[in-house]
Amino acid sequence: MNDLFRKAVRGEPVDRPPVWMMRQAGRYLPEYREIRESHSFQEAISTPDIATEISLQPYERFQPDGVVMYSDILTVLEPLGFSYHIESGVGPVIENPVSSPADTHREVGDVREQLWYVGELIERLTATLGDEAAVLGFAGGPFTLAAYACEGSTSRSFMAVRRLRAEAPAAFERLLDAFTDVLIEYCQYQEDAGADVIQLFDTYAGLLSPTDYAEYIVPRHQRILDAVDVPTIVFVRNMSGNLELLADSGADVVSLDWTVDIDTARDQLGDVAIQGNLDPALLYGDPETVRERTREVIDAAGDTGHILNLGHGVDRNTPVENVAAFFETAKESR
Repeated sequence: MNDLFRKAVRGEPVDRPPVWMMRQAGRYLPEYREIRESHSFQEAISTPDIATEISLQPYERFQPDGVVMYSDILTVLEPLGFSYHIESGVGPVIENPVSSPADTHREVGDVREQLWYVGELIERLTATLGDEAAVLGFAGGPFTLAAYACEGSTSRSFMAVRRLRAEAPAAFERLLDAFTDVLIEYCQYQEDAGADVIQLFDTYAGLLSPTDYAEYIVPRHQRILDAVDVPTIVFVRNMSGNLELLADSGADVVSLDWTVDIDTARDQLGDVAIQGNLDPALLYGDPETVRERTREVIDAAGDTGHILNLGHGVDRNTPVENVAAFFETAKESR
């Protein structure tokens, strides 16, 4: 991990914020699209040679302070016996979704054996980058994974898992626990392989009420994040007004979506470091607008405990020159 990233995670003063971008290895880059013309998504993430090349593509262009492994949150479905594939224009499709409360009884397979390619990818990135950039591992959160497992595909409301919570609360918790158990092993595996930082993406947990979130999600986030010794980041969308629930996870850094005012977040989170939170849609503006709005985020966050990022992943059609403007602005700031 580079010194800038380390200091920001610890809340120490820095000359400029370290910067990386969620989904920075991906579809907005022409060199990525060229690789994907001859390799499916699942082939790409499970072949270390290809995944390493894709992970490093944005580093070669922009030199971010963090390089996130090219993978997917759904890989941990496999050790729990779920099968999935990615359909173009549709997204993830779980081929054997949860069909009844009884279907939530799941045994965890051999995470390290089944997901061997993730460990090898992290080892390669660590060997290549050394102290030049933080190697970022990640995992989906238990609610988000349970939501996909119940719904069978992506959804705006993920009503299937919320219905399970109402109709069969014991089965709901059993499924969350199954994912929590596999995520603990998965995050420990990433740490052992050399990940400098691990981010937990429980993107859709904000669909729950604050009461349910506190009861069902916070304790499980704590279990997962407490299981590793490297710095951790937690990200959940639509948590404005409930940021203290994110801080309760025990993560070293709370990643903010673009709907949250950073000044407000600072007041609610106290000394916890923050990450974010430029609206990804603003990267469709002209480069000078990107620079201006990026500087606003940097200024609002202050010079301690801030990792510059977007408020969610970069969109696939984002102009590359605007991504460059985002990174350049971070590096020019003082």
